Amino acid sequence: MISATIGVPEPGQPQPRSVRRALQAMRADLERHWTIGELAKIAGVSARTLQRQFHACYDKSPQSVLRDIGFERARQELLRGGAEDKVMDVALRCGFGHYGRFAVDYRRRFGETPSQTLKRRAVLAHQLAAKLPATISAQRRPTLAFERIEAGAGHEDVAASLADDLIAALTRSGFAVVAGAAPYRMHGAIRADAVGEARLTLQLIDHASGRMLWAQRLDGILGYDAEGCEQLATRVVAALQPHLRGAEIDRAFRKPDAELTAHDLALRAMPGVLSLDAEGNARAFELLQQALDMAPEEGLATALAAWVHAQRVVYHFSSNTADDRARGLALAGQVGAQSADATVLCLLGNALTVLDALGDADQVIRKALAVDGGSAWAWSRSGWLDVYRGDPASAIERFRIALDLAPQDPLAFNSMVGIGCAHFNAGRYIEAARWQQRALLEHPSALWVHRTMCPAYLLAGAGDEARRSMQALRAHYPELTLSEVRRGTPPLPDSYLSLMFEALSDAGLPA
Repeated sequence: MISATIGVPEPGQPQPRSVRRALQAMRADLERHWTIGELAKIAGVSARTLQRQFHACYDKSPQSVLRDIGFERARQELLRGGAEDKVMDVALRCGFGHYGRFAVDYRRRFGETPSQTLKRRAVLAHQLAAKLPATISAQRRPTLAFERIEAGAGHEDVAASLADDLIAALTRSGFAVVAGAAPYRMHGAIRADAVGEARLTLQLIDHASGRMLWAQRLDGILGYDAEGCEQLATRVVAALQPHLRGAEIDRAFRKPDAELTAHDLALRAMPGVLSLDAEGNARAFELLQQALDMAPEEGLATALAAWVHAQRVVYHFSSNTADDRARGLALAGQVGAQSADATVLCLLGNALTVLDALGDADQVIRKALAVDGGSAWAWSRSGWLDVYRGDPASAIERFRIALDLAPQDPLAFNSMVGIGCAHFNAGRYIEAARWQQRALLEHPSALWVHRTMCPAYLLAGAGDEARRSMQALRAHYPELTLSEVRRGTPPLPDSYLSLMFEALSDAGLPA
């Protein structure tokens, strides 16, 4: 899967040369108040033709696309900005002359204020400074060939610095980076466009098939300082990680059954575990049983199995929750915090968290972040820990970091659920419901979300939405009772649970 290019939504059809020329001019001078006539002159077509072409490509006018570019550029600048940066200066550089309107529209578009985005860089930078050496066995690492980033004259130092930071970030994330042959190849290049703006392009290629697995383009690359380059590399690798993980899963599925190792079986089970639904859980359960029968010490299989049992408890996939709870905790204890693999630690932390072993979960997730400060899974799970400890502000900040790092990750929707729970904790019920509705749209099979979304709607005074939410919950779980919800609910704060259970009862869930 190829990631979207930063700066403008992907077109619905190939771009005409005139549209490309107009976009290039926009990106080169965002501060300018472009008129249709000026853009049309640069594009070499009439104003009416340019309008029609933009609507055909983007279903938007050139001015609307220009605003999209400006907002995306502003967000990227704020995410990489330093303590001395001012939101107003960023807004002006990105073409927004009225700061108040920019701030309101930014919050409407991204769900937070510009200053909140700016402050998150410091949180991520602090975590990246606390690094543990990567000591995962090379046998367990996906191997990737990556030597350098191609660059023209004047860009060699930036290219070398970025390559070093990317290799370090890949290594922390559990990948082995080599200079020779490997199953995957990463290629990077810095090029200047027609107006002199430097642009970094990165591609991940499957060596055997030549298929492109992922690509990203980043504009304004020369604006990064040393710390900014490190954060950029961290974000790139976090966005890349789901695609490389998916490629490893595909490789495991293509292997003949007779050649499968316990690790391969664990990779085959992973999509089912990440689905967070009953069908996927059942598929994963069988595969992980086979993996553990083959190699009881396999870390990835054991951590995944612990989380599978935890899911069976918390999402009402099992009628014997006591046994699943005990088995999940026992499997988690077999892995412990001794692993040096951030992915295994995150999976283990997921299981421990929902099984109410918050102290152990906190220890494991802290180590995961120390191993790989760019792990979206670790940031998300640390957000859930803050939800359970009753700290909504910190929780939202951590979920946001997870979403910034890997918005296309299969578990991104679970961070949206968490943001909703954090808003509920803070008494912002309509915001809670909206975030959880957004999560459900991203992942429609996660109907357990209605357990917390229905109470949020009810407490916000949205009775019709609450009724529809309860109907969806009971349609999927026809035997569900309030008592069963109590047994399966993760360790939310007592004040949260009291409101939630009362609202579910008022909405019609039987005792």
